[in-house]
Amino acid sequence: MAGLNSVGPRRIGYAPGVYDMFHIGHLNILRNSRLACDYLIAGVVSDDLSRRAKGKSPVIPLAERLEIVSSIRYVDEAVEENVPTKLEMWERLRFDVIIKGDDWRGTDKGIRLEREFAEVGVQVFYLPYTVHTSSTMLRQALNIELGLRA
Repeated sequence: MAGLNSVGPRRIGYAPGVYDMFHIGHLNILRNSRLACDYLIAGVVSDDLSRRAKGKSPVIPLAERLEIVSSIRYVDEAVEENVPTKLEMWERLRFDVIIKGDDWRGTDKGIRLEREFAEVGVQVFYLPYTVHTSSTMLRQALNIELGLRA
């Protein structure tokens, strides 16, 4: 039965992300997500949802991102996030806590997320966002190095 182990209830965490061009910020999120849960599910955003949300496709294809993320020792399970809302993922996975970067805290989308999940008893756990490294920054740096437009 999901949510139980031989010792008793376990706290299931969900850490969604695109996880494109895997970098130290991604590793920090997954490592620190274990502070909020006993069993960690990483939701890897589909190429289509990423394209809709960010206006561009990930550099690394979904199958490869899933394999990379599932190979991280802090992750117990990696799943494709292919529905438009985090609440739909909760309906599928029934996690106890959702983990987001603190760049969401206090924003319209963060407040909406907190409100929606409070209604179903799920905690929103914020982790410090790694500001010096992001996939967007890596993409821009590569484009500059290659003489391409960002």
